[in-house]
Amino acid sequence: MSVGQAVPMIDAVERVTGRLRFSQDVALPGMLHAALVRSTVPHGRIRHIDTRAAWEVPGVVAVVTAADFARIPNLRPVYGPQIEDQPVLAIDRVRYVGDMVALVAAENPHAAREAAARVAVEYEPLPAVFDPIEAMQPGAPLVHELRPEEPHRGHAVYFGLRPLFGTNCCNHFRLSTGDVARGFAEADLVLEETFRTPAAQHVAMEPHAALAVWEDGHLTVWSGTQTPFNTRQILAQLFGIPPERVRIIVPPMGGSFGCKVFPRIEPQVALLAALTGRPVKLVLDRYEEFVTLTRHATVVTIRLGLTRDGRILAKQVQAYWNTGAYADCGPDVARKGGFGSVGPYRIPHVAVDSYCVYTNLPPAGAFRGYAVTEIVWASERMMDIAADALGLDPLEFRLRNLLHDGDQFATGETLHDVHFQECLEAAARAIAWQPEAVVLPKGRVRAKGLAVVMKGMTTPSRSEARVGLDRSGCVTVYSSTVELGQGARTVLAQLAAEPLALPYTAVRVIDPDTDRTPFDNRTTSSRSTYMMGMAVQQAAQRLADRLRQLAADQLEAAPDDLELVPGAVRVRGVPERAISWGELVATSGVEELVEHGEFRNEGGLDETGHGIASSHWHQGAAGAEVEVDLATGQVRVLRLHAAVYAGKVVNALTAALQNEGSMIMGLGSALFEALVYDQGQPLTANLSDYLIPSMLDLPEELTHDLLECPGAEIHGVGETAVPPIPAAIGNAVARATAARLVELPLTPERVLAALRSQREGAS
Repeated sequence: MSVGQAVPMIDAVERVTGRLRFSQDVALPGMLHAALVRSTVPHGRIRHIDTRAAWEVPGVVAVVTAADFARIPNLRPVYGPQIEDQPVLAIDRVRYVGDMVALVAAENPHAAREAAARVAVEYEPLPAVFDPIEAMQPGAPLVHELRPEEPHRGHAVYFGLRPLFGTNCCNHFRLSTGDVARGFAEADLVLEETFRTPAAQHVAMEPHAALAVWEDGHLTVWSGTQTPFNTRQILAQLFGIPPERVRIIVPPMGGSFGCKVFPRIEPQVALLAALTGRPVKLVLDRYEEFVTLTRHATVVTIRLGLTRDGRILAKQVQAYWNTGAYADCGPDVARKGGFGSVGPYRIPHVAVDSYCVYTNLPPAGAFRGYAVTEIVWASERMMDIAADALGLDPLEFRLRNLLHDGDQFATGETLHDVHFQECLEAAARAIAWQPEAVVLPKGRVRAKGLAVVMKGMTTPSRSEARVGLDRSGCVTVYSSTVELGQGARTVLAQLAAEPLALPYTAVRVIDPDTDRTPFDNRTTSSRSTYMMGMAVQQAAQRLADRLRQLAADQLEAAPDDLELVPGAVRVRGVPERAISWGELVATSGVEELVEHGEFRNEGGLDETGHGIASSHWHQGAAGAEVEVDLATGQVRVLRLHAAVYAGKVVNALTAALQNEGSMIMGLGSALFEALVYDQGQPLTANLSDYLIPSMLDLPEELTHDLLECPGAEIHGVGETAVPPIPAAIGNAVARATAARLVELPLTPERVLAALRSQREGAS
């Protein structure tokens, strides 16, 4: 069978020939096109909106502002997955450059954009704040005024937030284990350092696109979203209708990397469709992508207490997450980054304070590696700093402290199926690890770096699937897992085909549709192959068992004496005694035999950060070799290797592509990618100024391992190789330069500045 093999994606030919239809390709008769009017100031009160010039553009059908909300009965025009803080359109003030102020609907996209450009908005500027540390200072301008007596809870994804009322902190996550003061008192050496990462953009190839239509009080939305059921729930609450009257259909996507988690433009197109009575479609341009969602910029301070022989006694972390103008899933990012900051190490005394902070910048939310890339940069750079201070090999220092099977993590949970050591040693072998730098002619130095990562998975969560067989003998998987380009449909087809003894290409996997496909939390957290895969396997196995039982009656044989072959059930050893699947469905009196599968995990954390943070930990490590030109600060990555624990590989081809894509994305974060703002104005909101890796930037050797273990569960590998890459590269560059490197990306200017500071400190 195909499980465990390297097989092509089932839609590979459609992809390369351009026949695969994405959200931006969906069209309906009579469809209008939408455009957005966006704020040009980072924080301001709306004094006046003049729409007269917009109405003069031929083809304009609607120009909508917050004043039009009253035209829709029961509309509750504020939404958000964890905190309901984002208005569909700015009501009285704007909170960042790019905030949505008005909507235009027209007969064609050109007219819509021209009309939007003609809308004139007058603002009264308000004080703004852009840095999370400054935003937490007494007297800082408040982006939102959260009060205990006011409802602020989002219902789509809620886990017990702890806002600091009267401040810009919308969630404060705490983790406390042992006695951190005692740990530092008993330590032989105490070290402290602060690290920063910038905001970053997802740069998915396909931009956000959505189309909405109302019919007989029912709303249907075609959207590129990773969260069809969350989106359905949010839209139902927004319009005051039952969720059953909202249908979300998700075509395949041209990438996401987290930017299409939770509603982005779906409320806006649904609003326009309700007001115009016609289908409305909106497709964002590239600039709008940059002001729609970013990765969190972070400031992380780590304090370590160490023994002389290289054991970590205590770790204290203060992390500030810049969530921008609206919370989105930032509170959960702060939570996952909070417990992730401990790292895969045995540490008896831990104290973590992780703050999700509002500022007047574009909203930040989910990003591939979900909180862990930022926190691993800080944590794993600190491990190298500590190893150097102790005079230890960084590899040996990590190995002395790594968690193993049966160890207890800082949250109190006992870990199983632990492979951090194998991952780290595999990465070290691949780059021929040595801690010493090598000095080359012409002011160049080569050095190597390592990093290791543990990443949690959404817990608790649930996935359901159905597998059906119709009278024609066609097998269909009904699943709400979204195809983002990661090969999910192929993997689910493989897992369904195995119990049914089918080639995977004979299985049809339909697109998510909340009216047709069963519930799934969402396609995030590298959970789909594991959780949805379990549900699909269960449903397929039940269908196989049912076919044997039905055939047993027809063939007058015991079910255990029957075997499945493609399209039929036959008596083992007597191939002429067989019955087709189609006949079995027909004799059952139904159009389709359907079996259901469900898989869920349980967990959660209490107010001290204790409990089960993740029922299933993703594990990996990375090694890098770099060459640094000390005269120019230029960094060239020569060799990059990631070792990821996969448990059991379902598709070796798509898993390898996931690893390689993750590594290249991590390379971009390490060397180039940063969103830069000047008083809230984006300076790098295009693909000329915002640099992502090209083929010319890739290392000479880009390799990886997919580590497996007999009898192990499937582990998703969609993002595990992203987080350790910047830290491994950063550790290598720091080893080459002997300079203090604490901020990403490692641009030549930043490396030169660190070298200059190092020389000045030594003089």
